[in-house]
Amino acid sequence: MKNFKKITTKQLGELLIEREVINHEQLDLARDYQDKNGGLLGEILVSMKFATEKDIAQALTCQYGFPYLPLANYEIDPEVINSVPESLCRKFCLIPIDKIGKSLTLAMANPLNFQATEDVELITGCTVQIFVSTTSEIKQSIDKYYSKTG
Repeated sequence: MKNFKKITTKQLGELLIEREVINHEQLDLARDYQDKNGGLLGEILVSMKFATEKDIAQALTCQYGFPYLPLANYEIDPEVINSVPESLCRKFCLIPIDKIGKSLTLAMANPLNFQATEDVELITGCTVQIFVSTTSEIKQSIDKYYSKTG
């Protein structure tokens, strides 16, 4: 099991306040919702329209050091796409973006999903490197690239 080390001790909410994305009142509202209903704080903040997916992705890059990769203009080789089944990509909201030797680079909405990275490593036999992207960008890329391979 991989254990990702935070490069800052600040929590996601603190980072978003520091970056002036949200205020303390919005964070409290989101945490109250999370306490009652569960879920990931970042997704809750987006659903409440307090932050954008990009705000959350960029805060995660600050928190854990994963690089942020906007996918809109990124071209992915069909061979790379074919290395990970579409069902797995949709299940974990990830997409393979590059492969060099036994190193496979993934863009993920939730880079801390250990099950996802373990499953991809098991299926591909590759070591996974992670970039962060937004849920919307990853879903659009899955639709774009997997419709070509079908």
